[in-house]
Amino acid sequence: MDQLTGFQRDLLYVIAGMDRPSGQDILDDINRYIDQPVTHGRLYPNLDTLVEFELVEKGEIDRRTNYYALTPKGRRILEQRQEWIERYVDA
Repeated sequence: MDQLTGFQRDLLYVIAGMDRPSGQDILDDINRYIDQPVTHGRLYPNLDTLVEFELVEKGEIDRRTNYYALTPKGRRILEQRQEWIERYVDA
């Protein structure tokens, strides 16, 4: 988790909160949270990095649309992160 950017960690949380979202679903959700609009040019390379780190699985919905889902490793890392945060922040 320490090798990830804050944006990549945010993407993991968004993906965890959705059921196999498409890239566009992720983009729409993250843009509701981040002040500066996120572009496709920023989103997809970061999703690819998460796939390379084996934290996210990328699959095909149809010929034009992919889905993204946390891998077991990705879910474990998010759970560990959440436990660490809860040690320092009152819930």
